[in-house]
Amino acid sequence: MEWEVSLIEWLQKTVENLNGTFISALGFLGGEMGLLLVVLIILFCWKKETGKRMALIIAAVNSWLPMIKSVVLRPRPYMEHPDRVRGVADVGNKAPLTDVAAHGYSFPSMHSASVMALFIPLAREVKKKWMWIVSAVIIFLVGLSRSVTGMHYPTDVLAGWALGLLCVGICTLLEKKVKNEWIRHLILLASVLPGLFYVRTDDYFTALGLMIGMIAAFHFEEKFVNFSDTRNVWAMILRVVGAFAIYFVLNKLLKMPFSAEFLTGGTLAAFLVRTARYAIIVFVMIGVYPKVFPLFEKIGKKEKA
Repeated sequence: MEWEVSLIEWLQKTVENLNGTFISALGFLGGEMGLLLVVLIILFCWKKETGKRMALIIAAVNSWLPMIKSVVLRPRPYMEHPDRVRGVADVGNKAPLTDVAAHGYSFPSMHSASVMALFIPLAREVKKKWMWIVSAVIIFLVGLSRSVTGMHYPTDVLAGWALGLLCVGICTLLEKKVKNEWIRHLILLASVLPGLFYVRTDDYFTALGLMIGMIAAFHFEEKFVNFSDTRNVWAMILRVVGAFAIYFVLNKLLKMPFSAEFLTGGTLAAFLVRTARYAIIVFVMIGVYPKVFPLFEKIGKKEKA
């Protein structure tokens, strides 16, 4: 719609002198690494059960929305209006802006849906007025940044917010109605599997891998590890830093058997390798890695002494 293109043009002209780092930070927060950071902090540094719940919600949102995107097939604003809208790639995404498999489609905005699905439940869990205010500001700014960067039309953002809330509602209802955790997790997994037949974008196969890895990790951790929440600041820092070290190392190692041409080739085999890679990484990070957490508690006590 013309008004959306005109609004994006105005936004880009209005904030063109704004510090690009700030806009990039907003994109990071709603993207893969930003969401992972927040979820790991909740899971490893605050409340394990809350972190597990939010991790599954984010995995579900990031699986369901690419399925919708691949039905609507709306190109991004900078793709449809290259003479009027400037595209700014998300942090860490080095693929050409014309690469649809790497950047995905436009409708709805997954960043907008993800921050809505993360920060509304978080605010509800914290139960503080300041957290509701912070959450509302973050949700609005991330949504606004998606149009400022030319990655989404305003209606994509609005739909993303609405669908983010809907996904939270679905996951919450499922948790209330299905008490058996295994059955609940399998229902979630079954709901995202249809995308295998028609979605051909990185975001879907990444999220699918995350969900598979999380489900396996949660049950493995509960049976064989069963780590406890901590209030030791040093232990918190080490838990999160160690998790990200595992992420980067494993991500690098698991890519090594394959050529760059294969990994970016857009074939189903390449996408499935991507899913397997993320499933393994998350399983190790959340299911196996917490086995060393008691050592971090000892280090923290020594530092405190």
